[in-house]
Amino acid sequence: MLGETDAAELLEALILGMVEDPLWSTFLSRLRRRTGADYTSLVFRPLPFGPERNRVIHLYSGRPSPPIVSQLYHESLHMTDPLPYQDMIDGRVYALPELLRFEDPEHESYFNQFLVPSGMNILRMMRVVEASGVSAWLTVSRRRREFDSDVDTLIDATGPYLRAAVHSYVALERERITASVANEAIRRMNFGWLTLDAEGRILDADSHGENLLSGSGMLVRGRGQRLTSKNRDVAREISSAIQALIENPRSRPRAIVLSREPWLDMLLIPANIRGGPTGPTPTLVAYVHADNWTSADRCDQLGQLFGLAPSEARLALALSRGMSISEAAGEIGLTVESARTYSKRIYVKTGARGQADLVRFIHRSVLAIA
Repeated sequence: MLGETDAAELLEALILGMVEDPLWSTFLSRLRRRTGADYTSLVFRPLPFGPERNRVIHLYSGRPSPPIVSQLYHESLHMTDPLPYQDMIDGRVYALPELLRFEDPEHESYFNQFLVPSGMNILRMMRVVEASGVSAWLTVSRRRREFDSDVDTLIDATGPYLRAAVHSYVALERERITASVANEAIRRMNFGWLTLDAEGRILDADSHGENLLSGSGMLVRGRGQRLTSKNRDVAREISSAIQALIENPRSRPRAIVLSREPWLDMLLIPANIRGGPTGPTPTLVAYVHADNWTSADRCDQLGQLFGLAPSEARLALALSRGMSISEAAGEIGLTVESARTYSKRIYVKTGARGQADLVRFIHRSVLAIA
C-alpha cells in the first residue's frame, strides 16, 4: 500500500498523466524527487514480433543520456541491448544485477558503453502488463549510492496503479486512433454533424459542421441557438422536420436539400446517444453534406467512372441527388421521354437495376471520397 503522502502525490499524477503533454511528466518528476533518483523513465517498447519500424515511446524526467551516447544507442547499441525486457515478470521490481550478467562480456560492454555514461550505474526497473497485453517499463536510476529498500517498496506499491493507468491510456489511444480514421473518412466524404436538443437548439458540432454553419450561407444559428437557414423556404422545411421528429422519434429520417449549386444537403435523425456528465443529451443529429465539386466536375467524373455521355452523366447526377425522372428532365433541359431513354442507357452502363441502385452505386463509389 502507498502511504498517504505518496498516494496523494503520485496517484493524482498517474491519473492526470494520461492526458498530460508530455505524458506522465508530473508523475515522473514527482517519483524522481521522492526516490532521490537522477533519472526516471516510462517506456513503451514494440512487441518482439512486431515490425522494426514501431518506435519506442520514451518518457522521462531528469538528465537524459548525452547526445553522443544516445546516438550510439540508436545507431547500434539497441541491437545488442541485453536487458531481458520481455522476460521480466509483471509487477516485480528488479535491481541492475538481476538484469545484467556482469561476467558476460557483451553485458559488461553494454553497461560501460551506455549505462555508465548515461549515469544509470544504479537502477530499479519494473515491467507492468495491462489487460490487452501492452507493456510499460518504469525505471529509476542514479549515478551513485544504492537505493534504500523503501524505494523498492514504493515502486512495488505503485505497480497496480500504474498498470491501471496504462490500461486506461491504451483504451483512450485506441479510441483516438479509431476516431481519427473515422473522422478522416467523414472529412473526405465532406460530412459534418450537429447535435440538437428537443427545442432544435444546437448543442455541439464537429469542425466541419461548424464550418458549414459559419460559411455555407444556408445554415445558421438562429435565435436561441436554434438551427435554421437564411433561406425562408429552407428554414420552414428545417423547422417542420425537427418538429415532426421530436413529436414522433420513430418516424423516418428527414432529408433536406439546402442548396443545389453548390450541392448541400442534410439528414435529420433521432439521436441514439446515451447521456453523460459532460452536457445535455442530444435529441436529434443533423448530418450535413457538402459537395465541393461543381456539378460540371461531378458529371465529368461520372463519365470517366461509368463511361457515360455528357447528357447521361448530367441525368445520372440529378437522379443520384433524389430527383424524379420528370424533375431531372426539367432540371437539365430534356423531355421526359428523352430522360427515360437516357436513364435506361445509364442503368445498362452502370449495372444498376433502377434509380435506387444507381444512387447506391454512385454514392458508394470512389466519387464519395474524391
